[in-house]
Amino acid sequence: MSLIKKLAKKLEKSEAEVATFLANAPLKYKVYKIPKRTSGHRVIAQPSKELKKYQRAFISLFKLTIHNSAMAYREKRSIKDNANKHKHNPYLLKLDLENFFNSISSELFWKVWQAHYPIPQTEDKVFMEKLLFWSPSKSVYGKLILSIGAPTSPLLSNFFMYQFDHIIHDLCVHREIIYTRYADDLTFSTKHKGALFNMPDLVTEQLRKCFGEAININRRKTAFSSKGHNRHITGITIDNNDNLSLGRERKRYIKHLINEYKFNKLGKEDINHLKGLLAYAKHIEPSLMTRLEHKYSTELMTQLFEENYE
Repeated sequence: MSLIKKLAKKLEKSEAEVATFLANAPLKYKVYKIPKRTSGHRVIAQPSKELKKYQRAFISLFKLTIHNSAMAYREKRSIKDNANKHKHNPYLLKLDLENFFNSISSELFWKVWQAHYPIPQTEDKVFMEKLLFWSPSKSVYGKLILSIGAPTSPLLSNFFMYQFDHIIHDLCVHREIIYTRYADDLTFSTKHKGALFNMPDLVTEQLRKCFGEAININRRKTAFSSKGHNRHITGITIDNNDNLSLGRERKRYIKHLINEYKFNKLGKEDINHLKGLLAYAKHIEPSLMTRLEHKYSTELMTQLFEENYE
């Protein structure tokens, strides 16, 4: 069954309606910029509400191969699971892939696709490109890339990285190194001092073999660390007892907000923000909640969670 037929059936639309909508789908994005944590801006291309429905239909219809080392955008996996993989290893290396989603073009995607599945018939191939990729040039004939903002991009990026993940995983197994990838964050850990020093070069070599010059390491974000020097993985701190922690600064910030709440100094948005932080804390470091209840009283914490400003 063709892509158009599958989408039409799933979305309860006519095939003509689906084909017409997809004809200029790469232009149906709202584009804006958000500041990065360090410097510069990140370009977000948000699909229209209707295009998102089409993309979510694709996700439900197609199951793509994903390597077990990929930890992001998967059911029952989180940044906590990613950090847990490494918490008992004293030596850590973090690498970052530069401009990850936007570096995955439709042309490069098909090169990876054909290693797993037959290339679709011409019409299906064209419609898949229009459904899944964004045109930054605002031309239907322009270069197509994955967008940050499309619900399909996480799935496609994990599939796209399968062969790379497989190769790096095997290299690491032979060296007694644990490897995980959380989107564009690559993490390596080991019990062997010095075992990680040549990994950036090995990763660069495999990126070249798999993707040519398209996917690169952001060398400015390469970070080695070890026990006793605050190991951080996707925003989570691993303390010297190999426990997951929110880290000192975030705990201080949470305590500051609770204190402000105690004296009625927080507005509705700040209270919701605090509740989100506490939910995150409960997931990452459950013992912190017990300590907060002891410090501020169970009654205050219960009152805070019962606040409803949705």
